[in-house]
Amino acid sequence: MHIATSREPLATQKVDAVIVAATENFANELVEVDKLLGGHLVPLLEKRKFKGGVGSSQRVPTYGKLAASELIIVGAGERSDADLARAARHAGRTARSAGFASVALALGKVDQPQLTLENFVAGNYAYDKYKPEDGTTKPLENLVFIGGAPEEVIASAGIRARWQSFARDLVNAPAADLYPETLANKAKELECIEGVTVELWDFERCKAEGCVGIVAVGQGSDRPGYQIHVRYRHPDAKGHIALVGKGVTFDAGGLSIKPSPFMQTMRCDMGGSATVLAAIGAAAEAQLPLNIDCIIGAVENMLGGNAFKLGDILRYNNGVTVEIHNTDAEGRLVLADCLIKASNVEGVTDIIDAATLTGAAAIAVGPDYAALFTKDDALAGELLQAADAEAEYLWRLPLHQPYIQQLKGKWGSIKNLGGREGGATTAALFLQHFVDGPRWAHLDIAGSAFHEADHADYAAGATGEMVRTLVHFLESRAKGA
Repeated sequence: MHIATSREPLATQKVDAVIVAATENFANELVEVDKLLGGHLVPLLEKRKFKGGVGSSQRVPTYGKLAASELIIVGAGERSDADLARAARHAGRTARSAGFASVALALGKVDQPQLTLENFVAGNYAYDKYKPEDGTTKPLENLVFIGGAPEEVIASAGIRARWQSFARDLVNAPAADLYPETLANKAKELECIEGVTVELWDFERCKAEGCVGIVAVGQGSDRPGYQIHVRYRHPDAKGHIALVGKGVTFDAGGLSIKPSPFMQTMRCDMGGSATVLAAIGAAAEAQLPLNIDCIIGAVENMLGGNAFKLGDILRYNNGVTVEIHNTDAEGRLVLADCLIKASNVEGVTDIIDAATLTGAAAIAVGPDYAALFTKDDALAGELLQAADAEAEYLWRLPLHQPYIQQLKGKWGSIKNLGGREGGATTAALFLQHFVDGPRWAHLDIAGSAFHEADHADYAAGATGEMVRTLVHFLESRAKGA
C-alpha cells in the first residue's frame, strides 16, 4: 500500500472513496461536506440514526459532487487517540470489503497520525490466499492521508503495519504449509536485513544441546522440531533485549488429545513466535540502536508411537525436572528451553516472551486483551504504556508467588500443570523457573492473537496484536527512555 499526504480539498481528491470521521456532533462537524452534497448529507445521517459511535459507518454516493464516487462517514467516538485508531481500523475494513483501490482518509485533527495509519492498514488486511478469485477483495493500493504527517512518520507506520501483516500471514497459514521447518526458513529470510543473523538448531542438534522440551513435544510428529535464534546487532546499541516465542505450529494436544472442535484452529498456536519474529524484523528494518535476540521453539504437538507420555520426567539444562501431567500443556515445555537460552545470552537485561499459552488467560481478559505477567513494576509500566500508545489492549494479571505450590512435583521439581483455578498465573509461574538473571515479562496472547469469526476490529483469523506494542517498547528502549 502506497501512503501519501495531501492538503488538497476533499472535493478534488481523485480516489474511489473519501472517508471522513464524525462524532455524535456530526451536524456541526460535517458542515463543509454537507454543502458539497447540496445539504443532503446531515438529513440522511439523521434519518439513518447515525450516532458517531466507534465501529459505525454510513456509505453515501456523491453523485458527481465530489471527484470520488463515494463518501463514507465513520464513527469517531470521543475522538480520543484510541477511538480514532479504531475508527481508522474500521475504515480500512470498510475499504477492503468494498474493493476500493484508492481512498482519501480525512479523520479531522489527529494527534497521532502514525497510529492512525497503522490501524487503517491493519483494518484493510484479509487472508484470502485460498479463496477463489471471484470471492476475494484486493487490498488498497493507494491511501491519501488528508493533513500533515512527516515522511519519517509515514515510513515508520509503514514498517510496523507491514510486519504486523507478516505476523498475521504466518499465523493464518494452514499447518500443512507452515510447520517447524518452514517457520525456520521464514526466520532465515530475515538475514537479508542489515545486522541480522539466524542460527537454526535442527532436531538432532536440539537433542545434543539438551533442549528436552522441544524434543519431548516434537518427537510425536513426523515433522521434527527446531530451535530458531535470530540475532540483531547494532554498532551503537543502547540496550540488549531478548524476545522469546512459542512456535507450536499445530497442537493436537498429544496423547491428551484435544476434542476436534478445539483442534480446528490450532494452527494459531504459533502466534507467539510470529509476534516476536515480526517485532525483531521491524526493529531491524528500522535499524534501531539495540541488540536483540529472538529465540523460538518450533514444534508440532502430535500423536504417534514416539509421542511423549503422561508421567514422563524431563530434566532441563538448568537442573529443573518436570513431571508431565498433561501433554496438552506443551507450550510451556518448549518455552522453557528458549528462556534458559535467552537467560544465558551475554548482555541481555530484559526478556519478553509471547505465547498463546492458556485458555485461562482468554477467559480472564476476553478476546480483546493480552495478559501481562511480571514481578517487575517498572517493566510492566513500560509494556503497558507501549500498548496504550498503540491502542492495543494489555492487562496485568497477578504473578502470585504462593500459587507455585500448585506446581509442586511428587517425582520431580515441578509438574507442568497446576490446578483448575488461576491457570494463567500458574502457567506463568512455571515459566519463571527457567529465567535466571534478566528482568522478565510474559505475554499470554491466547485470547487476542486469533479470532475464529469477524471481530469488531479485525477480519477473522490472526490479529497481529502485540507486534506494534513490542516494537514501540523497543523504540522506547532505543531512545534510552
